[in-house]
Amino acid sequence: MRRIELDAILGAMLQSYEGISDLNFSVGRPLQVEAYGDLKPIAVEPAIDALTAYQTEQIAMNIIGTNRRLLRELLMFGSCDCSYALQDQARFRVNIFKQRGNIAIVMRRLESNIPTMEQLGLPAIFKDIAGERTGLVLVTGATGSGKTTTLAAVLNEINEQKAFHMITLEDPIEFVHPHKMSTFNQRELGADFETFPVGLKAALRQAPKVILVGEMRDRATVEIAMTAAETGHLVLSTLHTIDAGQSINRILGMFELEEEKQIRLRLADTLRYVVSQRLAPKISGGRQLIMEILGNNLRTRETIALGEAEGRSFYEIIEANEPFGWLTFDQCLIEAYRDGNITEETCMNFSTKKGQMTRSLDAVKKERGEGIEEASGLNLDLATTIHRK
Repeated sequence: MRRIELDAILGAMLQSYEGISDLNFSVGRPLQVEAYGDLKPIAVEPAIDALTAYQTEQIAMNIIGTNRRLLRELLMFGSCDCSYALQDQARFRVNIFKQRGNIAIVMRRLESNIPTMEQLGLPAIFKDIAGERTGLVLVTGATGSGKTTTLAAVLNEINEQKAFHMITLEDPIEFVHPHKMSTFNQRELGADFETFPVGLKAALRQAPKVILVGEMRDRATVEIAMTAAETGHLVLSTLHTIDAGQSINRILGMFELEEEKQIRLRLADTLRYVVSQRLAPKISGGRQLIMEILGNNLRTRETIALGEAEGRSFYEIIEANEPFGWLTFDQCLIEAYRDGNITEETCMNFSTKKGQMTRSLDAVKKERGEGIEEASGLNLDLATTIHRK
């Protein structure tokens, strides 16, 4: 297979459905795309009912090309990450990996246009996040939940409002930011720097106001990021965690037990926001962004420093600060349900506290004038029984 043939296949796959986020090449399966969260097979001519090990290897080698570093990582560690450009049509973040002795490839489609906060429908509090000048901002969630897209919108907001020097450390570069009021220098792992700790150390000597770290992967990265936040930089990054509490615990878990107290105090001083994201199915098709937003106040700092306890949980803190724009997942779900974007079933499936969610759903139904439940008939049966006696 030649590169021109691969590009033709990729182009055909991209045009097959709307809402395509990923292209999947796995041995024994047809060509597949993920559209709005579901894998769908692709029909091509000549037909490919099941990819062979040779075909996936040829696709991988065309993507890797002459890059010896990627080939070495694939052979030594079993996977490698890179980017791939399909002429002017699309750019991809690519993971090539071994499975049962064969090679598989997943290509995540990257958006070419920088999103704005308004286009993404982000809450107004994101203006405050973009207005921070120092500290640490984390956007967390599962793979594919839109963390990078959200951070791109925040960086774009800063780019339009402030004349700053901004450095990004990414694996790979996903959104290419133009120079507006700010000056952007975007560096890619492998091509421009060896590891995130090395790139982050170098960034501290490059006079940035804002630093984006693609992912907090290890202790060294977290430690340098906190140092950067303590020394007057705004550091933005991502974590693969499901909520604010787990994000704090993940960071603490990277350090030794005897270091925990000091790390808690440093984190309490530097952490500004934790934004956690999930994507839920919309009634009209596509996916609805569901968020949890934790900010920084006295109670937040106390809970980070001392740990969660009865009457002192991040969920309760967020819930109490709803007037300031903070959100729990459950509050965000209810708003989406009230607006008619998601179903009652989706609310229950994605909720944190099921009992509380049931009561909130009943309250929304009451607002709409909908009947909550039909009478069970128990009282009538009981009355009939008494009468017969």
